[in-house]
Amino acid sequence: MVQSSRNVTLDFANNLKEMLPAFIQTIQVVRNDIVVFVSPQYLVPVLTFLRDHTNTRFRSIMNLSGVDYPNRELRFEVVYNLLSVTFAGRIRVKVCSDEASPVPSVVDVYSAANYFEREAWDMFGIYFSNHPDLRRILTDYGFEGFPLRKDFPLSGYTEVRYDEAQKRVVCEPIEVSQEFRNYNFESPWQQIV
Repeated sequence: MVQSSRNVTLDFANNLKEMLPAFIQTIQVVRNDIVVFVSPQYLVPVLTFLRDHTNTRFRSIMNLSGVDYPNRELRFEVVYNLLSVTFAGRIRVKVCSDEASPVPSVVDVYSAANYFEREAWDMFGIYFSNHPDLRRILTDYGFEGFPLRKDFPLSGYTEVRYDEAQKRVVCEPIEVSQEFRNYNFESPWQQIV
């Protein structure tokens, strides 16, 4: 009798938890996707295991992304999506961090993570320790702040919010560390006519 893919996924998740009991915080199976939560200090050993073990062989990192939950104590989640071509499987590894705690770089495990970690640093301000070239990649070098954080100002010089103490909507000035830009969206070729 052939096992369903759901049972195979659950068996693999349970075996993974048994093989790395001290390294893995929790494992979830969400719609046949395995999600592994790891503490930052165990990230590199877990990813190395997943890459090199005979029964896993997750040799490719498909992407790395950041998620911002500003109400949490550990506000950032770094998500690593891995692919095993040998076994036609995918796994998601998640690490939580705050603004001050670095996440170890995995460039030595997956060289393709270099660009992804630079992007997460530039957009979210997630610091990766031991990264060979952690600098801005998508924004200007003089840019202040991190645009994909949920608390980043969207535009303008004022903030409109509801003040619970005053029981009304207030408009307050905000301090934007970068000059406001006005863009000219007209085509430069129309001026030649």
